[in-house]
Amino acid sequence: MKFSCQQKDLAAAVTNVQRAVSTKTNLPALEGILIKADDMGITLCGYDLEIGIKTFIKCSVQEKGSVTAGAKLLGDIVRKLPGNTVNVSTDEKDIIYINSGFADYQIVGISSEEYPELPVIEETESFSVQSGILKNMIKQTIFAVSDDMTKPVYTGSLFDINNNLFKIVSIDGFRVAIRQEAVSCGISSKFIIPGKTLGEILKLVSDEEKEAFITLGKRHAVFKIENYSIITRLIEGNFLDYNSAVMPGAKTELRVNTRSLISAVERMSLLNSDKIQSPIRCMVYDTQVKLSCSTSMGKANDSIEAEISGENVEIGLNNKYLLDALKNSETDEVKIQLNGSLSPIKIMPVEGDSFLFLVVPMRFR
Repeated sequence: MKFSCQQKDLAAAVTNVQRAVSTKTNLPALEGILIKADDMGITLCGYDLEIGIKTFIKCSVQEKGSVTAGAKLLGDIVRKLPGNTVNVSTDEKDIIYINSGFADYQIVGISSEEYPELPVIEETESFSVQSGILKNMIKQTIFAVSDDMTKPVYTGSLFDINNNLFKIVSIDGFRVAIRQEAVSCGISSKFIIPGKTLGEILKLVSDEEKEAFITLGKRHAVFKIENYSIITRLIEGNFLDYNSAVMPGAKTELRVNTRSLISAVERMSLLNSDKIQSPIRCMVYDTQVKLSCSTSMGKANDSIEAEISGENVEIGLNNKYLLDALKNSETDEVKIQLNGSLSPIKIMPVEGDSFLFLVVPMRFR
């Protein structure tokens, strides 16, 4: 194998593909990046048996071939090369020769035959969505993905497409995050994408109005984002009927400035820590939201103004869960609905229904 390419292109590709490379495995090839060269350019692939990231670089190929290179060493070398152009070649013993400017490296490679095959996706359905919309939808829901491996179905987000409405739903037992957008596609499908995959997609997807393509198989899905393909397993299992978790109506409703509420909750949070957790006490009445917190470290009180209608209510909330929801609303004002002190609070936009966050209350001691 022998090719030449731009250093910046190769460095960016290796950095992105490297995120899917396994760091703890008994199979040495999985700690590497598979490089394949053909007439058009080179393909790089990282795969940890759960998620694979693949990309293509158009470049000058003098000799076709393939090899697996240790991901960490390759990444460290390529990112520090001095020249604009990188020349890469291999010999019959899978030794990899890298040259750029006056820098030369010889590193030990692994035969490409030892690299596991990526899953073959037998397409069942596919649809597309604007990259910027997909990025925003994942960002506004990934915070509620569970890390409890005893309930693996909630370690991912539900993608629910029906009647040209695309929803992403995350649940961790203490909160629910729902984000929806109208899309133009004729499919109806539900599938669960692992949280780890969503995190990698966030790093690759741009804010531009380009299309991201999603292809479904029976057990895997492929996200095609510009010149990257992310192959992921699907999580099997029955996701909660999230619609049943949303109680209709509200006894109390308030409209409040998001930044003001975030700041007030952050001030109360100063008395909480990883070792000390006490609920933020919220008292909603007249035109004010009064907040207080009492822990072994001390006491704090604050108050902000809001437009309030309905019954007065007092409720205890986890400061982190409340802040996560408020910070991911990304609106100047939010509408908050309450159904007493023991039901989850609903946080939504003042206009429209693009997102809905539920936060389960905490009981006072």
